[in-house]
Order: sequence, then C-alpha cells, then structure tokens
Amino acid sequence: MLSRQFLVDRGYCCGHGCLMCPYIPKHIKGNTVMRKNILIVCALEIETQGQLEDWDPHDILYTGVGKVNATYELTKRLSTEGSINHDSRKTLVINYGTAGSRKIKKKTLVDCTKFVQRDMDVTGLGFMRGETPFEKKPPLMLESKSDFNPIGRNATCGTGDCFVEDKSQYYGEVVDMEAYALAKVCYNYDIPFISFKYITDGADEQAHEDWEKNLADGIQEFQEKILSQITT
Repeated sequence: MLSRQFLVDRGYCCGHGCLMCPYIPKHIKGNTVMRKNILIVCALEIETQGQLEDWDPHDILYTGVGKVNATYELTKRLSTEGSINHDSRKTLVINYGTAGSRKIKKKTLVDCTKFVQRDMDVTGLGFMRGETPFEKKPPLMLESKSDFNPIGRNATCGTGDCFVEDKSQYYGEVVDMEAYALAKVCYNYDIPFISFKYITDGADEQAHEDWEKNLADGIQEFQEKILSQITT
C-alpha cells in the first residue's frame, strides 16, 4: 500500500483508488486539490461566526464587502503565495457567504458555478446587460469549474455593489456582492473556483431584516455539507 506522504509528494491523483488518497475528491485521475491547497474566502467574519478557526489564518481570507475589496484582497493573497513558494499556490478557492434569492427558498445552501456582473450596464452603447465593454475574455456569463461540488445545482449568481431590495437590481438565481469578482480573479489565475451561498433573504423589501435574522445559521450548513467532505 502506498503511503499518504508518497501520494502527497507525487502531487496528483493516479485515479487507481488508493486507500490513502489525499486528494479532494478522491480517485479522480490528475486531480491536484488537497486541503492544504484550498483557500476559503468570505466577505465578513460575522458570516462565519467564529466557526472556521481550524482554517484560520493561513487558509481563510476575509476580503470586506464589494467587488473592489474582493478583487484586491484575493489578488494580493494569490500573487504573494505564488511568488513565495510554488507548493503553497492554491489549487481550489471556495467562496462562502450569504446571499439573496427570489427563486431559491430561504435558509438553503446552494452552490454557484456561473457568475454575471449584474450592475454592469452599458446597454446604452449597444452592449448586453452584464457585459464589460471591449473585453474579449471572459464571456458575459463566467463559468467556473470545480471537481469538488457536493451539492451540484450549479446556480447562477449575479454580483453587484448594492444590496438588493427590489427587482431593479435582480439578475440571476442568487444575488450577492463579491462572487463574480472572486471568480474572475480565479479565472485569470487559472485556479478552480466555486461559491457556496446561504440564502438569507428574498432580495425584497424585507431583505435587510431577514439577512440579520438568518445569517448566523448558514455557517453550520456550510460545515456539515461542505467542509465535512473535505476534512474526511
């Protein structure tokens, strides 16, 4: 039987069903994702309720709210780690956070793998809503793939720098304020990315009240359905 350390040192999964396979998910030929190479990214510490101490500080990143903060903090982390040590480079970025939805019921944890910039609106110049003008890549709908996805719904997330409380800013199955920016950074770094969002509100007039009431419940769902799959 091959030792776990040997399999780690080899750097990739052979796909032959090794008992001590350290990769996530197991037994996927060519997979290079291990827990030590996974970065969890959240906007605010209040969303994790102090429940991710086991990942802190090296494998968790809090960016602050909005696309600019998300882009800056994740870019800084990935570029720094990549320049210091090749082995420290992340092979999977997992975003966890709260979100609103008019299509998915509240208090549901959903995976998002498709992302659009809902507040990018240059339709006046003939571009589609969500399309960044004069940019060839990525496409309007940014799809980020990850072999690791215990849920498998593959929802669409619309990201924008506003908290949605009416239909005018609603775009996608889920709405948030950071995921598109994080997905685009990972796209540029060629790192697999996936986002798990806990639906706290209906992106409506009661959104701010529902968010405050439900945000603390999401981290338990994330631990039970997502992190438990990694730690085991």
